[in-house]
Amino acid sequence: MDERIEKWLFDVQHAIDEIDTYFEKSPKTYQHYKDNTLLKRAIERNLEIIGEAINRILKTDPEFPLTNARRIVGLRNQIIHAYDNVSDENIWAILIKHLPRLKTEVNELIR
Repeated sequence: MDERIEKWLFDVQHAIDEIDTYFEKSPKTYQHYKDNTLLKRAIERNLEIIGEAINRILKTDPEFPLTNARRIVGLRNQIIHAYDNVSDENIWAILIKHLPRLKTEVNELIR
Protein backbone atom coordinates (compact mmCIF):
# COMPACT_ATOMS: atom_id res chain seq x y z
CA MET A 1 0.00 0.00 0.00
CA ASP A 2 1.19 3.51 -0.81
CA GLU A 3 2.68 5.13 2.32
CA ARG A 4 0.57 8.25 1.86
CA ILE A 5 -2.63 6.22 1.68
CA GLU A 6 -1.63 4.35 4.82
CA LYS A 7 -0.98 7.67 6.61
CA TRP A 8 -4.41 8.98 5.56
CA LEU A 9 -6.04 5.74 6.76
CA PHE A 10 -4.37 6.30 10.13
CA ASP A 11 -5.81 9.84 10.12
CA VAL A 12 -9.28 8.40 9.54
CA GLN A 13 -8.75 5.83 12.28
CA HIS A 14 -7.57 8.51 14.71
CA ALA A 15 -10.55 10.77 13.97
CA ILE A 16 -13.00 7.90 14.53
CA ASP A 17 -11.26 6.94 17.78
CA GLU A 18 -11.42 10.56 18.90
CA ILE A 19 -15.17 10.68 18.25
CA ASP A 20 -15.54 7.50 20.32
CA THR A 21 -13.76 9.15 23.25
CA TYR A 22 -16.37 11.93 23.33
CA PHE A 23 -18.85 9.41 24.68
CA GLU A 24 -16.68 7.70 27.27
CA LYS A 25 -17.95 9.85 30.16
CA SER A 26 -21.27 10.98 28.77
CA PRO A 27 -24.25 9.15 27.31
CA LYS A 28 -24.19 8.27 23.63
CA THR A 29 -27.70 9.49 23.00
CA TYR A 30 -29.17 11.67 20.32
CA GLN A 31 -30.50 14.12 22.91
CA HIS A 32 -27.07 14.58 24.51
CA TYR A 33 -25.56 15.14 21.07
CA LYS A 34 -28.28 17.55 19.98
CA ASP A 35 -28.07 19.64 23.16
CA ASN A 36 -24.28 19.97 23.19
CA THR A 37 -22.99 22.46 20.61
CA LEU A 38 -19.36 21.89 21.55
CA LEU A 39 -19.77 18.13 21.03
CA LYS A 40 -21.50 18.67 17.68
CA ARG A 41 -18.72 20.93 16.41
CA ALA A 42 -16.00 18.53 17.58
CA ILE A 43 -17.69 15.63 15.79
CA GLU A 44 -18.22 17.71 12.66
CA ARG A 45 -14.53 18.64 12.67
CA ASN A 46 -13.52 14.99 12.87
CA LEU A 47 -15.94 14.14 10.04
CA GLU A 48 -14.27 16.88 7.99
CA ILE A 49 -10.88 15.28 8.67
CA ILE A 50 -12.21 11.85 7.69
CA GLY A 51 -13.68 13.26 4.49
CA GLU A 52 -10.52 15.13 3.56
CA ALA A 53 -8.32 12.08 4.19
CA ILE A 54 -10.57 9.92 2.03
CA ASN A 55 -10.65 12.62 -0.64
CA ARG A 56 -6.84 12.52 -0.75
CA ILE A 57 -6.90 8.72 -0.95
CA LEU A 58 -9.31 8.85 -3.90
CA LYS A 59 -7.16 11.41 -5.68
CA THR A 60 -4.21 9.03 -5.35
CA ASP A 61 -6.20 5.86 -6.12
CA PRO A 62 -9.69 6.51 -7.57
CA GLU A 63 -10.55 2.79 -7.28
CA PHE A 64 -9.57 2.47 -3.62
CA PRO A 65 -11.81 -0.19 -2.02
CA LEU A 66 -13.67 1.77 0.64
CA THR A 67 -17.45 1.58 0.93
CA ASN A 68 -19.24 4.92 0.50
CA ALA A 69 -15.97 6.78 -0.10
CA ARG A 70 -17.56 9.36 -2.39
CA ARG A 71 -20.47 9.90 0.00
CA ILE A 72 -18.01 10.50 2.86
CA VAL A 73 -16.25 13.16 0.78
CA GLY A 74 -19.67 14.62 -0.02
CA LEU A 75 -20.46 14.87 3.69
CA ARG A 76 -17.18 16.69 4.26
CA ASN A 77 -18.09 19.15 1.52
CA GLN A 78 -21.54 19.66 2.99
CA ILE A 79 -20.19 20.35 6.48
CA ILE A 80 -17.63 22.82 5.15
CA HIS A 81 -19.54 24.55 2.36
CA ALA A 82 -23.20 24.10 3.29
CA TYR A 83 -22.87 24.22 7.06
CA ASP A 84 -26.34 25.73 7.37
CA ASN A 85 -27.86 22.58 5.82
CA VAL A 86 -26.24 20.08 8.18
CA SER A 87 -28.93 18.38 10.21
CA ASP A 88 -28.39 16.89 13.64
CA GLU A 89 -30.41 13.85 12.58
CA ASN A 90 -28.17 13.20 9.57
CA ILE A 91 -24.94 13.46 11.55
CA TRP A 92 -26.36 11.27 14.32
CA ALA A 93 -27.39 8.60 11.80
CA ILE A 94 -23.87 8.65 10.38
CA LEU A 95 -22.39 8.24 13.87
CA ILE A 96 -24.62 5.31 14.75
CA LYS A 97 -24.98 3.47 11.43
CA HIS A 98 -22.01 4.28 9.21
CA LEU A 99 -19.04 5.19 11.41
CA PRO A 100 -18.76 1.73 13.04
CA ARG A 101 -18.67 0.11 9.57
CA LEU A 102 -16.05 2.60 8.38
CA LYS A 103 -13.98 1.92 11.49
CA THR A 104 -14.01 -1.82 10.77
CA GLU A 105 -13.07 -1.30 7.11
CA VAL A 106 -10.21 1.07 7.92
CA ASN A 107 -8.84 -1.22 10.62
CA GLU A 108 -8.86 -4.13 8.17
CA LEU A 109 -7.14 -2.07 5.47
CA ILE A 110 -4.44 -0.94 7.90
CA ARG A 111 -3.75 -4.54 8.92
